[in-house]
Amino acid sequence: MNKMFTAVAIAQLAQRGKLRFSDPVKKHVRDLADQPAGSVTVEQLLTHTAGTGDIFGPEFNLHRSELKRLSDYVVLFGRRPLMFPPGSKFRYSNYGFILLGLIVERVSGQSYYDYIREQIFDSAGMKSTDSPPEDKTPPDIAVGYTRTGGGALRRNTDTLPPRGTSAGGGYSTVDDLLRFGEALLNHRLLDRFYTDQVTQGRVVAAAGPGIRYGYGFFVKESNNRNPSAASWFGHGGGAPGMNGELRIYPRSG
Repeated sequence: MNKMFTAVAIAQLAQRGKLRFSDPVKKHVRDLADQPAGSVTVEQLLTHTAGTGDIFGPEFNLHRSELKRLSDYVVLFGRRPLMFPPGSKFRYSNYGFILLGLIVERVSGQSYYDYIREQIFDSAGMKSTDSPPEDKTPPDIAVGYTRTGGGALRRNTDTLPPRGTSAGGGYSTVDDLLRFGEALLNHRLLDRFYTDQVTQGRVVAAAGPGIRYGYGFFVKESNNRNPSAASWFGHGGGAPGMNGELRIYPRSG
């Protein structure tokens, strides 16, 4: 569910004139200039149409403990080719949102985590939301358990990154997610134009009938051409042993 926060951060930087959605990634992350993902655009990353692929799989399992910073994912995955020509189709990409987190860092001059905490969590009054390293999580955090592979229940820790990222893996509460939704609807995070930009359905997403993907938000629309007519927008997130879903209904509040 961190993808919503990442998308809002990118839109905040666009609202301030620090970047454009049409910018290529390499404009802001110069060390990607000679890598395949360097030529895709910010918008293609936001809409999962860049072909940048996932982070989970054998390589993640082998190198999990080394992934301390967002830049560590680029070291591991940056050289692989794109899965398809950018802009040609929708395919959910966690790595794409890792790259968006790097853009937030390079453009803002802050770590992703500091920026999100100051510009989104603090602005919305979210006191129980964060993405700390796994050795610094709150003592009362809920822990997921799974029977993946059969056998007895076991903690899901080794299926998760060692720290939540700009693609997901943080923790929150129902109250804090409510505060985020209210801050978004009341334009405390983005002005009306940029709120509409992130919550406007843009590409068909394989998530159910009538559901499209905007900039970091799934959108269930009653009128695909009018952002204010969305039935709901939001995002889910999950891993073995846990699942969450936030849906914001703009017409009812």
